[in-house]
Amino acid sequence: MRYVVVGISAAGVNGARTLRKLAPDAEITMISKDEHIHSRCILHHYLEGIREIEKLNFAGADFIEKNRIKWLKGIAVEKINPGKQELLLSDGSVASYDKVLLATGGSTFFPPVPNLREAGNVIGFRNLDDAILLKKKAAEAKDIIIMGAGLVGIDALEGLLHYGKKLTLVEFKDHMLSIQLDKTAAKAYENAFTKAGVAQYYETAAKEVIMDEAGNVKALSLSTGLTLPCDLLIVAAGVRSNVAFLEGSGVECDRFGLLFNGHGETNVKNVYGAGDISGRMPIWPTATKEGIIAAYNMVGQPREMNDFFASKSTMNFLKIGTMSLGNPEPEDESCTVEIRNDAKGYKKIIHKDGVIHGAILQGDLSYAGVLTQLIREKINVSQVKKPLFEAMSTS
Repeated sequence: MRYVVVGISAAGVNGARTLRKLAPDAEITMISKDEHIHSRCILHHYLEGIREIEKLNFAGADFIEKNRIKWLKGIAVEKINPGKQELLLSDGSVASYDKVLLATGGSTFFPPVPNLREAGNVIGFRNLDDAILLKKKAAEAKDIIIMGAGLVGIDALEGLLHYGKKLTLVEFKDHMLSIQLDKTAAKAYENAFTKAGVAQYYETAAKEVIMDEAGNVKALSLSTGLTLPCDLLIVAAGVRSNVAFLEGSGVECDRFGLLFNGHGETNVKNVYGAGDISGRMPIWPTATKEGIIAAYNMVGQPREMNDFFASKSTMNFLKIGTMSLGNPEPEDESCTVEIRNDAKGYKKIIHKDGVIHGAILQGDLSYAGVLTQLIREKINVSQVKKPLFEAMSTS
């Protein structure tokens, strides 16, 4: 059996590792544009100088050799022909497969802002190549603006704090990390970054990138009427799935990305998917599980994805520990919201009809284990007679 895995991030690596475990005699090939295995979740450590490139490898230095994988690195898949079960590669060669796992991930989304794509010194922060370029450019820059205050933007921001540059954050939403946090939890980080010297603009959009005579960014015009000096602009305003190679193949996508079910199966036989290629922005643990689940189904051992939360994040920006699960805000007035905000930190649980829909723990994370167990075991919290935080304290 010939298995091919396209992409070498969380979904691809864990998919390939699982394939080798389940099919010890199979032929496994991995194809990736990346030439280094790396975790995008810790790229900011490279910016900070905490880790060198080799220390970004989450799979282990001997992953390829240990799992007897043929790795075609620095090569992109340009087309897939499901009828012939072939992949056309950027070097002109063809890779054949019996079953293929598509885990090509996503790329930085550049919003339709005038001159954003054309200007020099405007870069994303999504992969190792971006991080290498950003580290070089940041050393030379004076005024750095990060456009987007999601996890990627805040990773970049924290990674650049020690460079001694003027740092500015511009965000369209009304607070930082709006997918993961409510305003109260976000405020703790916003205050900490303000104290660290970062200027922040919320409910603000980029209106136009202003270029100098050489075609490089020199300023950013904002929707508020302000124009800020800028010689390095980091775009972290969103992600788009890498699915261009699927055009005309018959492999079904929607406006977000590749469509696949809980088994990792697409609409085309022997073609599977996992990770950010879905465009649903699965977090690292979810992408990992999707790769593993797809691998099981590829070898004929049925498994189904049953992750208890698609959105689950643990962060520790500026030494403020936070865990976020599910939705940070109630979906409607029928939800019950329990909040405890004291000297130990901020805690919030949202539940409805006995089911926890979201939670935030900030500062004191001692409740994390009990909370995760309640969710995993699908405990009906409506049967708990005490306030949840009080009940968890006695668990």
